[in-house]
Amino acid sequence: MLETIEEKAMVKFLGKFKDSPFIVKFNGREYTVGQGQPDFTVDVRRPIPVSQLMTSTSLALGEAYMDGNLEVEGDLYYALDRFLSQMDKFSTDRRSLVKLLNTSLSKKNQEKEVTSHYDIGNDFYKLWLDKTMSYSCAYFQKEEDTLYQAQVNKVDYILKKLYLKEGMTILDIGCGWGFLLLEAAKKYKVKGLGITLSKEQHREFEKRIKEEGLEDYLQVELMDYRDLPKSGKSFDRVVSVGMLEHVGRENYHLFADCASQVLKDGGLFLLHFISGLKEYSGDPWIKKYIFPGGMIPSLREMVSCLADDSFHVLDVEDLRLHYNKTLLCWEKNFKENREEISKMFDHRFMRMWELYLASCAAAFHNGIVDIHQILASKGVNNQLPLVRWY
Repeated sequence: MLETIEEKAMVKFLGKFKDSPFIVKFNGREYTVGQGQPDFTVDVRRPIPVSQLMTSTSLALGEAYMDGNLEVEGDLYYALDRFLSQMDKFSTDRRSLVKLLNTSLSKKNQEKEVTSHYDIGNDFYKLWLDKTMSYSCAYFQKEEDTLYQAQVNKVDYILKKLYLKEGMTILDIGCGWGFLLLEAAKKYKVKGLGITLSKEQHREFEKRIKEEGLEDYLQVELMDYRDLPKSGKSFDRVVSVGMLEHVGRENYHLFADCASQVLKDGGLFLLHFISGLKEYSGDPWIKKYIFPGGMIPSLREMVSCLADDSFHVLDVEDLRLHYNKTLLCWEKNFKENREEISKMFDHRFMRMWELYLASCAAAFHNGIVDIHQILASKGVNNQLPLVRWY
């Protein structure tokens, strides 16, 4: 009787997602949700309490998938794309999840959160990123561009927006494995500093600097952005790609202020970040398993923060569909290297990471999240060309 009640309750809950037809399998029985030919099947191998689905639909379904208690028969990305197109039907009890959704913004805790993701191991990331080791949205100038070419395009595009000239200095806040600064030094003969909290990224970037013979041009330091003002350094250009998501809503103004304090008057600041249409505390499953403490700013609040520090916004660009394609490339690479990755991590981690890549691709496709590049000058800059060539 108990299983029958759970079964009915689950089928009723999943029945809300009827815009795209699918089949629910449960205890050998099948139920069709929606009208028309079903596109995929959700095989529920162990009941998920409706109380958990109501507390957080994404957390309950995500954990069930990770544990093998829920299987998707058909293309995972396709199924998630259909589910996330109905995101307004997901339930989230933010009061009961307040500790998960709002973690400490202390330096110590944020370093722990950042390293929990980026210090998984360079060998792991090398298996499914391209050889630039770029872990952010690529830029596909042509439909047939490879992931590698699109990442090269992205960095070249950013560097052009910054109007670099030989002899300038540039700071990269959250530099990752360093490809942007490596390209800047080689192509424009500028001197750069990259900062990161990841020991793995720091180690790899230092290695790449030496391999490229760029010790006279580039440095990388383990540093929190909040320590920049007391470093005594100043730069002609500041860039931050895919790092703002780790700052936290209460610190957006502080982040902009720290960038302003080390940027010379008239200097350019390029901010590349995942954004939301409105202010949002984040997805519980992503925050628990993928990006602890991650927070997605809205475009409007970042423009406001920049204005408070006398930044003049020169350009805003949306790259949402580029990130959808980037994530699908990563998902493909992950699948192709699954056997090698499975030697590093257990089955649950593998399913978690596959769900992460596919669900994020679906989230960008549905506009649940977006990505923007903002180019701004510190104060008024009248020296830039009237006709932009990027």
